[in-house]
Amino acid sequence: MSPPVFLIDPDRAAEARVGGEVVLDGPEGRHAVAVQRVRAGETIECVDGSGRRITGSVATVQQSGAATITVAALTDEPEPTPQITAVQAIAKGDRGERAVQMLTEAGIDAIVPWQAEKSVGRWDETKATKNRGKWAATAREATKQARRSRVPRVDPVTTSGGVAELIGASGVALVLDEQASLQLTSIAAETARDIMLVIGPEGGLSDNERGQFTDVGAYLVQLGPSVLRTSTAGIAALSVLSAQIGRW
Repeated sequence: MSPPVFLIDPDRAAEARVGGEVVLDGPEGRHAVAVQRVRAGETIECVDGSGRRITGSVATVQQSGAATITVAALTDEPEPTPQITAVQAIAKGDRGERAVQMLTEAGIDAIVPWQAEKSVGRWDETKATKNRGKWAATAREATKQARRSRVPRVDPVTTSGGVAELIGASGVALVLDEQASLQLTSIAAETARDIMLVIGPEGGLSDNERGQFTDVGAYLVQLGPSVLRTSTAGIAALSVLSAQIGRW
């Protein structure tokens, strides 16, 4: 069985040395002690969310919610290339969080919440802060589940105009659209400096959005004959894309 993974404070991770000790405390330490019930002598992994992975054995456990780990190995994992950002349309209920979870588990590098014209769910100013926090927390938990060393960045919510600006600055932008004539696999993205994957809402894209996005260089693409929910379209597209460009 693989050892459990916890997120450690980046400053402590930066100071870690093989043969030395690091302390896992705070919410992650309490989770390790009270929920995961780690014990002295157990092997665990700690990641800093930015590529550093610490493997070690638990030296001591404090019931207050902290564990001291003796460092056995340090790995600084490089960023995958090309970087992939998902622009995820806001969905009703918890479908957005499900999308974030699956995208993170599959290796996405950054996620941008998008208030699309046909989004059923709406984020006002108050909801935007709260729901972005939920998405970020979901990404953190999914990072540990997937045993990743990097937590995807979750950006502030943006509009369709903001998405167009992001597309214009990206290397290759692929917009999922059930009306598209191009297949996702027909676009050569292997040599792109970065890739933007845009996942629309349940109601699809508006004609205005199609025009905005293609005017700045986006490709409208489809996965196949099936129409997927916004919560599952991203993971399906990211899986195909990751295999195509050699990240998988």
